[in-house]
Amino acid sequence: MVSVFLRSLLYNIVFYLNLAFWVLLGLPTYAMPRWGIVWIATNWGKTSIWWMRIICNTKVEYRGLDKIPKGPLIAASKHQSTWETFALLQFFDEPLYILKRELLWLPLFGWYLSKAGMIGVNRKAGGRTLIDITKRAAREIQRGRQLLIFPEGTRRAVGAPPDYKSGVSLIYGEAGVPCIPVALNSGLFWPRRTFMRYPGTLVIEFLDPIPPGLKRQDFTARMQAAIEEATDRLVKAGREEQVRLIGFSAPVAASVRS
Repeated sequence: MVSVFLRSLLYNIVFYLNLAFWVLLGLPTYAMPRWGIVWIATNWGKTSIWWMRIICNTKVEYRGLDKIPKGPLIAASKHQSTWETFALLQFFDEPLYILKRELLWLPLFGWYLSKAGMIGVNRKAGGRTLIDITKRAAREIQRGRQLLIFPEGTRRAVGAPPDYKSGVSLIYGEAGVPCIPVALNSGLFWPRRTFMRYPGTLVIEFLDPIPPGLKRQDFTARMQAAIEEATDRLVKAGREEQVRLIGFSAPVAASVRS
């Protein structure tokens, strides 16, 4: 446990130094097209993943990459960790995020998000804002971008009951593009609300795409069932591996599904 703690501490220091490096390196992209900042963000993510492998012995396995459709789409991912917010970038040429608008106000980092054309949302606003965001996201997708969205809206601890929101189904219905569900077990290795980082094999799996045109309730049911079944399978395998490696698995939510 001491080794895991020290490795985690070192990785967090390196992670923020690495972030600062790429933020400064990316300053010229303010005068470049969007692809410049996307390149910076993608390589920041890749190097962050590499350092986690070197320092924390956290390997990463990507599955189902051949299932990712070309062109505009929605990637609906399970959200257990900060990790997937940057790890997903490398698989898409025109990534689009919907995020809380306060992030856009951060010096440098927030300006990069604005430059990349991300959509900021006021979470305290009413239903009218949801409609506006839905239409704006759909327009961006139809222009060729790939929306990376977390249907539960925020990070959920490993084992917590699913809590899927309506936003992704609204955008799916408006955009008329395929949706690829994404399962993962990142919460075992980069849990939320702690600086601890655990060893093992972090797996992210792209599942069978859902074609456009389904009714909203049918789409939601199909997406949630696919993500939750695959995530449960990946979490179970990840726990077993961690027990073999370090004698225990990372802490999970109090209310764990059987």
